[in-house]
Amino acid sequence: MRAYLPAYDLRVPRDLEETLAILEREPGVWKPLAGGTDVMVLLEAGKLPHRKFLSIWKLAELRGIEVIPQAVTVGALTTYTEVQAHPVLQQEFPLLCCAARETGGVATQNRGTLAGNIVNASPAADSPPALLVYDAELELVSARGPRWVAYHGFHTGYKQMLLRPEELIRRIRLPRRKERWQQYYRKVGTRKAQAISKVCFAGGAALAQGEIRDIRIALGSVAPTVLRCTKTEAVLRGQKPNWAALDSAKDALAEEIAPIDDFRSTARYRLRVSQNLLEEFFLECESGGGTHSLSS
Repeated sequence: MRAYLPAYDLRVPRDLEETLAILEREPGVWKPLAGGTDVMVLLEAGKLPHRKFLSIWKLAELRGIEVIPQAVTVGALTTYTEVQAHPVLQQEFPLLCCAARETGGVATQNRGTLAGNIVNASPAADSPPALLVYDAELELVSARGPRWVAYHGFHTGYKQMLLRPEELIRRIRLPRRKERWQQYYRKVGTRKAQAISKVCFAGGAALAQGEIRDIRIALGSVAPTVLRCTKTEAVLRGQKPNWAALDSAKDALAEEIAPIDDFRSTARYRLRVSQNLLEEFFLECESGGGTHSLSS
């Protein structure tokens, strides 16, 4: 049965301090609401189970992008549009900008937030694979104080994460790398715009003297959570790009991911596409190519 707005309670705290006090006093009762892009879809479908929301959209403490020599720190409420427009993110974190361009239409990009994409915890989300490649860290804050956690490992299972009921994400920190990395992003969906991904692949690699000195590989839509493929990385790290190394990496990837059959695609298709994207990324590393952002 479709839900009606009077069935819901929306509060608008004055600031972050009041927000955290409410969450501390009634943990799990109030759900933070930012851009609302996912909430509105569920509301329209009559599938919005939560009834009490705290609007955090106007909290200045969760906004802004700070650039220092060691890192770029992005406020939780930074929108996809703001990500795309920032010159340092464009230059040093192009995978994140690619993901922002691939997330919904213009209206969604104007309202959807980076932290909202994280806490929604969809395994098909567009920006989390890029954040994993960039070794992102999250600042979680509550009335008791802040704590920093690595984004890798933040999602512990389907729709499960290290975020406590009384906590919010305040900032996302992206370490800046001095060396040049080959970077690759590709989202494979039903159409070129506003499609949920069948497979989303993000990769970054640093080469030195013809060898893969360091590498990051992350995928979406192939496991219960977005996945950092550390075993596949280990196979390729220290190797020179060649077909034998690629074949071993494909085998490792097949063991590491766990795609399923659903209404969007099949497990067999997702496995094959994931391996093909790994090969495309590998060939870009071999040739010294740049960043790609494609949908198909």
